[in-house]
Amino acid sequence: MLFTSMEFLILFLPVTALVCFLLPRDTEAWNVWLLLASLLFYAWGEPYFVVVMALSILFNYGMARLMDGQQKPKRKRLFLALAVTGNIGVLFVFKYLNFVTSLFPGGIQTHIALPIGISFFTFQAMSYVIDVYRGAPVQRSLADFGLYVSFFPQLIAGPIVRYTTVMAEIKKRRMDWQGVSRGLCRFMRGFNKKVLLSNVFSVTAEYAFGTEGIGAGMAWLGALAYALQIFFDFSGYSDMAIGLGEVFGFHFAENFDYPYISGSVTEFWRRWHMSLGSWFRDYVYFPLGGSRVEGKGRLIRNLLIVWCLTGIWHGANWTFILWGLLYGALIIFEKLTGLPKRLKKAAPPWRGLYRGVTLLAVLLGWVLFNARDLPHAGEYLNRMFAAKTLFDGAFFRYLTEYRVFWIAGLLLSTPLFKKLKEKLAAGKESGYLACAAGLWQFFLFLCSVSCLVMNAHNPFIYFNF
Repeated sequence: MLFTSMEFLILFLPVTALVCFLLPRDTEAWNVWLLLASLLFYAWGEPYFVVVMALSILFNYGMARLMDGQQKPKRKRLFLALAVTGNIGVLFVFKYLNFVTSLFPGGIQTHIALPIGISFFTFQAMSYVIDVYRGAPVQRSLADFGLYVSFFPQLIAGPIVRYTTVMAEIKKRRMDWQGVSRGLCRFMRGFNKKVLLSNVFSVTAEYAFGTEGIGAGMAWLGALAYALQIFFDFSGYSDMAIGLGEVFGFHFAENFDYPYISGSVTEFWRRWHMSLGSWFRDYVYFPLGGSRVEGKGRLIRNLLIVWCLTGIWHGANWTFILWGLLYGALIIFEKLTGLPKRLKKAAPPWRGLYRGVTLLAVLLGWVLFNARDLPHAGEYLNRMFAAKTLFDGAFFRYLTEYRVFWIAGLLLSTPLFKKLKEKLAAGKESGYLACAAGLWQFFLFLCSVSCLVMNAHNPFIYFNF
């Protein structure tokens, strides 16, 4: 089921919230109901995949309970190894086996379907068992643990939620009208990002990446369109997930912080998909020794491992692996040279120049990310830098027809409006401002729903991961 579907908007969400408010003010009752609702949400389109998730819940719950009861460190490490191996094994079978077998002579294909969101809920479950091994309290209620893994707002495309950040709210939380109001406003904002911006930019991006013989200008415009599409798609989903979490009394961490204003590649990854970056930092990079290792060779090794895994996490394709290694190489360069720290003390023109270099690297990275395969990526990059035609008719058509969306997308990818809103909110008219902002989002939400009625929507990009 999609958040941007009429079934979700007019049936699933209202019924789920209404039942919660009708139930006694008892967190256990809420958790059981939300667990059942989340399983239904996941099973709506592909009922067989809910079995995979249910088995993952049972397996990780059992591994954590076995670790919790062990006094011998060796046995505890054994159960941790079994848990991590089991989770990675499930990911490998469903997400990477097709890719690996295709590398064999003859190109063997296994044709195993990919359960939606398997990378997200597997990483959540795996972080839980690792945290229990490190001393976090074990969850003794299977229903509560099942809710943590399967909770529908962040089930499909994140953010990746740590158990330690929500375990208190799983046991005790409040659901009130203020939280519902704030959560729905946040949900509408993300909804509008997805439908009114991401979907519009996808038209330009799909044309550019799917059409041969385009000019250089159209190739650059298509790359920019995809950069805006994926940002508003994924950050919009995160807004919706965080908002829905607040409706039901949960407070999830932010997942995006205006990444396109970053002054370095390192900063970009501190602002983009923050829950994934922190996951690899805490469960891979730090255990390897992080940056506190002797010798530059080990530092380079640690960073290459993390970024190779980051690329692989996104998909079983050489484009994703090369995309991850590209970022790994850039971040290694910044680590070894200390460039981000040195730029903070540099003159504004130098900082601005490197900011432009960072955005260029990100843009070229998105070309690799969105390409079907490496030859397609090479062809597209060749059009950007070596096309015989500079500007063609398609470039001017897509630039002028969507000029309002280009302006809105570029402005909204910066914190300009956020800072303006904060400045105005500090004044005496803050109440009126909040009301006006809420009404504006509701108006845009109605426009978005009208687009859905006309079937003008597409699945979220990160559903593929």
